[in-house]
Amino acid sequence: MEKQTILETVKKVREISPKRKFNQSFDLIINLTNIDLKKQEQKVDLYYTLPHGKGKNPKICALIDNELSSQAKGVFDKIILKEEFSSYTNKKPILRRLSEDYDFFIAQANLMGQIASTFGKVLGPRGKMPSPKAGCVIPPSANLQAVKEKLQKAIHLETKNEPVLKASIGNELMKDEELVDNIHFIYNQLIHSLPQEKNNIKSFILKLSMGPAVKITDKGPVVKEKPLKEKKVKQKKEKELVQEKKVKAKK
Repeated sequence: MEKQTILETVKKVREISPKRKFNQSFDLIINLTNIDLKKQEQKVDLYYTLPHGKGKNPKICALIDNELSSQAKGVFDKIILKEEFSSYTNKKPILRRLSEDYDFFIAQANLMGQIASTFGKVLGPRGKMPSPKAGCVIPPSANLQAVKEKLQKAIHLETKNEPVLKASIGNELMKDEELVDNIHFIYNQLIHSLPQEKNNIKSFILKLSMGPAVKITDKGPVVKEKPLKEKKVKQKKEKELVQEKKVKAKK
């Protein structure tokens, strides 16, 4: 995949997407083919550190003991100490809110058993359990600032019940060149993790969070959906035709 092709697609996405009152994210959708998700070795569960991050810092919750507490203050958004774990036991509504409020959970390695017992039933199904692959399971001697900086640029690509990977790879405020670097990096990393490499990729699609999807191809960007304005015009015309038919029928 050439960077110039990606750049053309980024520009096309910006051009046809409706403006919003908030900073939209650039979302990447990767459709896979010839992948058997029943085979564990063909499932995708990967963490990558993007060259330019996503333009937004993730919210991080640390599940740690006292030896890391002083270092964790001012680094992470929330700290839950070992002595506080009991207040979350069997409190599913509280745990659900916790899982929704934070993007990553850091776990002190020697507490993983207790963390799994207390938080696992809620964090696990939501893909939020601290993962060694992401660098979220740390020793008591860890450099927490370094952990935070790595997670600020991290993305998670995972196949669940279908051969599709989805991830936010940046936002509208980022430069085109930064978005291109992020997408190009993901493509080059991903193909080497698939059994048939690029032959397992059916399509690479880019979109803004509230905009139409655009397929990245060697021949240039291909719009997968009509821009919102065109859709509204078409819907209006269809309503007018229906109304005209009703009027004629009454006559």
